[in-house]
Amino acid sequence: MLRDAFAPPEGLNELVRRFYTNWFALDVSVRDLFPPEMDSQRAAFAHALHWVYGELVDQRAEEPVAFLAQLGRDHRKYGVLPTQYDTLRRALYQTLRSELRDAWTGSVERAADQSLNLITGVMSGAADAEEGPAWWDGTVIEHTRVSRDLAVVRLRLDQPLHYHPGQYVNVHVPQCPRRWRYLSPAIPADPGGGIEFHVRVVPGGLVSNAIVNETRPGDRWRLSSAHGDFHVDRDDGDVLMVAGSTGLAPLRALIMALSRFAENPRVHLFFGARYSCELYDLPMLWQIAAHNPWLSVSPVSEYPRDPSWAADYPDVSPPRGLHVRQTGRLADVVTKYGGWGDRQILICGGPNMVRATKAALIAKGAPPERIQHDPLSQ
Repeated sequence: MLRDAFAPPEGLNELVRRFYTNWFALDVSVRDLFPPEMDSQRAAFAHALHWVYGELVDQRAEEPVAFLAQLGRDHRKYGVLPTQYDTLRRALYQTLRSELRDAWTGSVERAADQSLNLITGVMSGAADAEEGPAWWDGTVIEHTRVSRDLAVVRLRLDQPLHYHPGQYVNVHVPQCPRRWRYLSPAIPADPGGGIEFHVRVVPGGLVSNAIVNETRPGDRWRLSSAHGDFHVDRDDGDVLMVAGSTGLAPLRALIMALSRFAENPRVHLFFGARYSCELYDLPMLWQIAAHNPWLSVSPVSEYPRDPSWAADYPDVSPPRGLHVRQTGRLADVVTKYGGWGDRQILICGGPNMVRATKAALIAKGAPPERIQHDPLSQ
């Protein structure tokens, strides 16, 4: 019953809307933790609670507890106070009781008490137990516009951030208060605090537009701890990588990390964009491939010719040495060579590209369990 209360319908979950109204009424200080627009926050919260209750009902507590603990650790970056977990619990309890009305029996009340104590207790306990920094601050030292809607941003962090190549972090920029967005570092972790991000404008995206169009050297950014399990197992055979636009970033970090070893599995990277002028990192990829014979790079553009505005940005044509550029959709070009079922497969880019490429590879015989990609709901 508690799980069904948070089942996300078509559109916004009204129960979750009432929960946030109740929470902000109980604790007005909580409102400052969230951005002005709440739709995506409500939808994510409803989805998370529906999943957590579903796992608990099915008596699978291990994954929900791990998820809630990570959520609690990650929420330290917002400055959440212990008292706010108490008001969170009270607001959820009030909202559920009001929603269920006549169905609010003694057994439902006990289940609500136990589950809400678990949810808030695990989150607050994990946050209290964490000894590392709640966030990492850094200064933008370079902002390069590499295409009309693409930018490469380099920062120097005040203290080094540890992450594994392929992971992603939550980023806050000064132009968009209280709005956090996931970005993947494009280089391995640097003991000196250097970090690099590749950002493309998302239509209607406030944060991506601010990063590409408004970021300047000297801006101060804030980063959270790292998430994700994107990886290459050097003992598990050869690798296929498929990168769409700035989806190259985590794969680039993995390739750079591999280049530190004398021997590696073979890696074939398909790097795609709408136009060839948007294959912004080909010169760097060529340099890595020139010194590492295990790496092959195939450029792919959806359209055969560059638009007129390409003349305003750097020429990214690589020296001879890469595979000849191919034209077409990434999914079609990649699967033209088969299903790559004998490879570790890593796909990164826009959700539509990832879905299409994954489906095409599976249709060609690639085992789904061999395919990695980050969550598509980021």
